[in-house]
Amino acid sequence: MKFLKPPGVYAPQEDTVMLVSALRREHLSPGAEVLDVGSGTGAAAIAAARFGVARVTAIDISAAAVLTTRLNALLSGYARVIRTSRGDLTEPVTGLRFDLVLANLPYVPSANARVPRRGIARAWEAGIDGRAVLDRLCVKVPALLRPGGVLLAVHSVLSNPAMTLARLAEAGLGVAVTDRRFVPFGPVLRERAGWLEAQGLIEAGQEEEELVVIRAERPY
Repeated sequence: MKFLKPPGVYAPQEDTVMLVSALRREHLSPGAEVLDVGSGTGAAAIAAARFGVARVTAIDISAAAVLTTRLNALLSGYARVIRTSRGDLTEPVTGLRFDLVLANLPYVPSANARVPRRGIARAWEAGIDGRAVLDRLCVKVPALLRPGGVLLAVHSVLSNPAMTLARLAEAGLGVAVTDRRFVPFGPVLRERAGWLEAQGLIEAGQEEEELVVIRAERPY
């Protein structure tokens, strides 16, 4: 299948692969409705559509990412299943509920506390502690899940998965880390390795980061 990955849109990487792998283990009914937050190219949304679910809603703050998701849905034959929307985090679906929420959001710590409003960097930049967007997700997602609904979120150990687990648990969700994988630093982390070391986030000479998938389920 032809898959568009234009410059300026976050391309599928190891975090995307991990999220899709976790998705495959979920038992989704044909009537399930899925939300993909931070859709990028639409890779996770298309993976969900392949399970034969009723609807996938794909959201991204980037207009280029929304267009790319829409085109890839068309190329893959799932344009009728995947609905795209541009907006900040979950704002476009306020008041709606889903059986599954997928989230691959910005999680890279940065010396700059301000999250960029434009450009490709906003796909990964997440403030000093890497949680500028993750903390907002933890607040928003419980209300988006139907009883028995599941959140699958992927992010780096550098952005404190224990905090994500704690905040989701405080909201009444059952939580667990289901997947872990070490991956080599990409260009962004290599460039700021000195700062990360000074912050105590990595060891001297460290060249890999650990990614995790967090699963949170709303009780029936």
